[in-house]
Amino acid sequence: MKQNTPTRVVVINDTSTARGGATELALMSVRLLRARAVPVTYICGDSGLNDDLTTLGVTVIAANQKPLLERATLDAMKSGIHNPGTCALIARYVRDHDSPGTIYHVHGWSQILSPSIFAPLVPVAARTIIHAHDMFLACPNGAYMDYPRNRICAHKPLGLACLTTQCDKRSYAQKLWRVTRQLALHRSFDQKHPWAAIITLHPQMQPFLTRAGYAPARIHTLRNPASPFSATRIRAENAAGIAFVGRLERDKGVLNLAAAAARCAMPLTLIGDGPLRAQLSEQYPEATMAGWQDHDNIRHHLTNARALVMPTHHPEPFGLVTPEAVQSGLPVIVAETALIAQDVASNGFGRDVDVFDPTAMERALMWIRDMPDDAVKKISIHCHAAGQQLSTTPTGWGDDLLALYGQTLRA
Repeated sequence: MKQNTPTRVVVINDTSTARGGATELALMSVRLLRARAVPVTYICGDSGLNDDLTTLGVTVIAANQKPLLERATLDAMKSGIHNPGTCALIARYVRDHDSPGTIYHVHGWSQILSPSIFAPLVPVAARTIIHAHDMFLACPNGAYMDYPRNRICAHKPLGLACLTTQCDKRSYAQKLWRVTRQLALHRSFDQKHPWAAIITLHPQMQPFLTRAGYAPARIHTLRNPASPFSATRIRAENAAGIAFVGRLERDKGVLNLAAAAARCAMPLTLIGDGPLRAQLSEQYPEATMAGWQDHDNIRHHLTNARALVMPTHHPEPFGLVTPEAVQSGLPVIVAETALIAQDVASNGFGRDVDVFDPTAMERALMWIRDMPDDAVKKISIHCHAAGQQLSTTPTGWGDDLLALYGQTLRA
């Protein structure tokens, strides 16, 4: 009889310290698995220094390497395409420790590990699950975004139109490097091998992956888990401002939001950190700069928020702050490019907006600013009561992961 529960799960991820994103989900999966007494090995590209992993009894295997952006240019260019150290690390683990009941779950790989890590996983492809936290499995720039033109890309990845379009944030030379890395990914993550599954965060991610050649049957949607910022409803109707939670960088749309908030005379709270912090502080001194906050502290900075705004430029695959805010009772204004935007609008949790149109941004902010308090309260109550449909719960997500692992082992 084939087993239903893995004897061990090997979580593979670029880093061991979370500031959101793929690493936060990778570490959450570790906590949930250990709570269910499943042994876990954590293979990472960085130092692996994480006291929580030690406390949980996780076996940590670290490459002790730096992210690409912290390396010399030539070194980053080479190791970003093929990292012999991380490749050898995983090959040794598979050779020395693999068992028929071991599941391999790959999360982030583009910052340190590189596409080369998939090659040593080929012998265990049938027990290897890849989590698509972004579009890097499909698109060279990881977002299906034409950054110079501020529009979503409709090209087939690595097709002629793709190759001849300068869509990169920095330069066409950087685009060509990304194309080279994508070709390396296609070689190491060859779809002729029986990879167990590719997990997407939202059903609308599937067309982006199939456009790049991935088989629909291999794609499994599992919405991210979310926990509200506040267990009790945030009284949005008593507030006058708007809030942003995320990294302070251009692609997150924070400059668009700050400019629109200033024009609409709406108090703005920016919760997060990043390269634009100094510029934002200088240009918009009236904005509250809360800095990076852990999940439990964010709610203290939302007391003056009538709504949360997620103005990301690219097709955000999920945008965890949206369900976290909605489930706390905050209406949301979401970029129409975000995959979750339709869910928000159709369920009455807020509205979407064209973040590249300054007039549209102003209209969206004035929509919530000028809405009668009773109407805001009605949306807020609805968000708090029904927002769970946007995501899974952590417990439910853990159960779904184990069900997928069991299905993989029984295949």
